[in-house]
This record gives sequence, structure tokens and C-alpha cells, in this order.
Amino acid sequence: MNTFPVLKFAVAAGLFLSIHAIVITVGAIAGVPGVRPFAEMLTQFYGYYGYSISATGVAAGAILGFLEGFFHFGIFGLIYRWLPISR
Repeated sequence: MNTFPVLKFAVAAGLFLSIHAIVITVGAIAGVPGVRPFAEMLTQFYGYYGYSISATGVAAGAILGFLEGFFHFGIFGLIYRWLPISR
């Protein structure tokens, strides 16, 4: 049986997307050129759940980014582990 570490992969992906949301939100608040459209896209995705381009949006984006990365890439990791791959 494949021993792919699904939980580690899901946590790593969650941390990556969490940090991504933090960097994008802080960049939009700081006025970094070209970042605002990405933060507005996050607002379209997460706005219903409390995300905004603000200081509270940094925390909301971090939590929501982690949850999305953890669940989506966790499912991806489970699918990968179930594939019959010979090594």
C-alpha cells in the first residue's frame, strides 16, 4: 500500500494558502502595485464568510485559506494515495 503522508501534505497546503492570503491582504493594505486585484478576488471568494481587505481580513483570510487548503489538498492526497502506482 502507498504510504503517502496525506495529513502532512494537507497541513502543508493549508499553511501555504494561509500565508498566501496573509501576504496578499497585507500587500493590498500597504498599496503594493498589482496586488489589489488578487485581494479583491479573495473578497469575491471569502467575502461571505467575513473576509475583507482590512486588518480583520488578514485573520479571516488566514483561517479560511488554511481550511480550504487543508480540505481540498487533503482530498487530493487521499486520491493520490489510492492510485495504484508501482514504485
